[in-house]
Amino acid sequence: MTPARRRIVERAALEIRPGTCVNLGIGLPTLLADRAEGHADVLLQSENGLLGIGPYPTEDELDPDLINAGKETVTAVPGAACFDSAESFAMIRGGHVDLAVLGGMEVSATGDLANWTIPGKMVKGMGGAMDLVQGARRTVVIMEHVTRDGAPRIKPACELPLTGRGVVDRLITDLAVFDVGPDGLLLRETLGDATADAVRERTAAPFVVAPGVR
Repeated sequence: MTPARRRIVERAALEIRPGTCVNLGIGLPTLLADRAEGHADVLLQSENGLLGIGPYPTEDELDPDLINAGKETVTAVPGAACFDSAESFAMIRGGHVDLAVLGGMEVSATGDLANWTIPGKMVKGMGGAMDLVQGARRTVVIMEHVTRDGAPRIKPACELPLTGRGVVDRLITDLAVFDVGPDGLLLRETLGDATADAVRERTAAPFVVAPGVR
């Protein structure tokens, strides 16, 4: 894992509170499973039908029938439950997931999220993100601040097809933590060696800097 991705995962782990039900999206968010182990009474949910995901398995623990939504093999904590997708999505749509941590491709100044497709590229399915952003009580998006080409992912408006409009509560990148409110983006923290000025240089959307942020 690169230092930038490790910084994102470590910061995102602080969003997981004791006693909550948390869905981890495909990709970077699934790495949080190893960070949630020490949290009391946290149940990690996967929309393919597993409540109680544990850390990634060792070679001796591999079970090909026990997978997360990204088709990665996982472990299950004591008391975990397996069920069908209908039950899983009823849990999500019924408001029983406290927190969804999802990956992102683009986030807009008003909290719109695009994370499921790039036009022209093959997609196996849209997954459960559209349900999660509507059903979870809180949505945190984690992603690298810019693309591999250095282009900003945080824009005045998303250019890729939307997953949801105005659905992001908090955005965590390798440079910063933003909250999304009625007035738009608020830079809440900078991460690593980043400064507010450095964040602004790599962000296309306007934002306000919270008091005390350097």
